[in-house]
Amino acid sequence: MGLVRVGDRETKKSDPVSSGQLILVEVPLPEPLDVEAQDIPLDVVFEDEDLLVVNKAAGMVVHPAPGHRDGTLVNALLHHVKDLSGIGGKLRPGIVHRLDRDTSGLMVVAKGDEAHVALSNAISRREVRRIYRAVAWGHLPESPVTVDAPVGRDPRDRKKMAVVEGGRRAVTRIRVRERWPAAEYLDVSLGTGRTHQIRVHLAHLGHPVVGDEVYGAKWAKGMGGGIRAWAQELKRRTERQLLHSSDLSFHHPISGEEMRLHAPPPADMASVVRWARGEMDGQWQS
Repeated sequence: MGLVRVGDRETKKSDPVSSGQLILVEVPLPEPLDVEAQDIPLDVVFEDEDLLVVNKAAGMVVHPAPGHRDGTLVNALLHHVKDLSGIGGKLRPGIVHRLDRDTSGLMVVAKGDEAHVALSNAISRREVRRIYRAVAWGHLPESPVTVDAPVGRDPRDRKKMAVVEGGRRAVTRIRVRERWPAAEYLDVSLGTGRTHQIRVHLAHLGHPVVGDEVYGAKWAKGMGGGIRAWAQELKRRTERQLLHSSDLSFHHPISGEEMRLHAPPPADMASVVRWARGEMDGQWQS
């Protein structure tokens, strides 16, 4: 409190301001981190003195939160990097963007404040390209398709997100890579970066991510005919939501060098894809 003043008086966030008023903002010094550094293995795809790009494992939470006080990516980063950017606060040092716990793949992390600000601004200007691999139920009527639908809190369940009137604009571009009996293998790119955006938009289209128990629970049970057995086997082989951040492109925040990084889907997702293609023994037959 008391860090923002209008003229010579303290103000609240609800106070109106007028043209010509002098607004003073006191920026406090970064607070020391009190999150424990833990020796947790990291798959580092790229690293220099300004940033690193990690290939996050599925099941790893990005930063400490209620129910996940340790064992997170931040705990691992604090062990790996001794002086992370403090802009993200005590619980999210260096974190420029996030992935859901059960989404695997590439994330960029800032080591210093200058890199953090530059990367955050680049994401805001949509200059960071992020492409995901996803497996979604059913078949899209066309490809490619662009979803431009606002995302906000689900009014019926505040723990979920949904396409809602008055939400923040969200743009997702989807292209079918492979078409299977009851699902499709997709390339998905982000035009914006809203919470759960890909999962929400695919569910909004009626094609939720396979294995997504929040936005696509019980979806496969509605299938009938000759594809029902295939769908049930796909679900049985799926251990988590089949969503992976495979490609990350951006300009280095300090040098300006163009960075292009790729991480193929991890073993669990790759195994499901091979089965769906018919490349494994015991393949389902129609």
